[in-house]
Amino acid sequence: MLQRHQVLDDLPPNVGPHAPQAWGDFAYQRFCTPSLSRHRSPDHDQLVARARFHLRHAEELRIPTSTGDLQAYVFEPDGPAAASVLLVHGWTGEAAFMSAFAEQFRRRGLRAVLFDLPAHGRSSGAHTTLISCGHAVREVAEALGPIQYAVGHSLGGHAVLLAGTAGAPMPRAYPFQDFVLVAVPNRFSQVTDSFSEELGLSPAARRAYERRLERIAHRRIADFTGEKLLAETGRPALLLHSRDDADVAFRDAEEMASACKTTRLQAFDHLGHRKILYAPPAIRAATTYLLRQRA
Repeated sequence: MLQRHQVLDDLPPNVGPHAPQAWGDFAYQRFCTPSLSRHRSPDHDQLVARARFHLRHAEELRIPTSTGDLQAYVFEPDGPAAASVLLVHGWTGEAAFMSAFAEQFRRRGLRAVLFDLPAHGRSSGAHTTLISCGHAVREVAEALGPIQYAVGHSLGGHAVLLAGTAGAPMPRAYPFQDFVLVAVPNRFSQVTDSFSEELGLSPAARRAYERRLERIAHRRIADFTGEKLLAETGRPALLLHSRDDADVAFRDAEEMASACKTTRLQAFDHLGHRKILYAPPAIRAATTYLLRQRA
């Protein structure tokens, strides 16, 4: 974890520790740079190289969007596709991390579409926001659709829910029929709180940083929750979450499932926050759910 003196070294020399607006601007820029996230694994490059191997049979596409050119991959089933699924990775991840789900979907007759979020993987950019990721989800779905289902991991789940909502900051909703949300946080404020503590922000600097996020989201941080986004979509969802997830507490999934009556929670043990992406029981649960929804 970063120490406050380390962060101070990154600030311009004329900015002191008691300049809240400058600290807020700095925090915002750092928060929007996935490569600097403390959640990025130390062996990230090795994990990426291993995961990208599983994309070798996918069709590769470059998709121009309002957020930049995005790298996409399409897994076509052997026969006619029963439906299409868009898979969205989490913050600091990339499309390849969703390939285990995609391959199983393909084998069961579903067309799987993956892409690297802005400033992730092989997509363009170095900085992005959750709102930009939501726009990217909608635009990729529109470019490669029609797409009936969306699967999102972690903050990628928030991005797919944003894309499925109408009203600011989204110009229109993409009509996903169902969602599968894997290890998705409920309250976005938990993410911003953790980041503020990581940087050691003063209350004034923290408020300056959060105001910038709220301006682009068109909603208060406190109101930005998975359960509210899911309710706004008006669509059912399956939540997959491991009880031992150290990054996103299991209670987040319980809160979302309790608040949304068309949402079902399937719990797992010993799969953590990332292992769940490669766990056969979780992948089977998602596949079975989507195929039943299609029937």
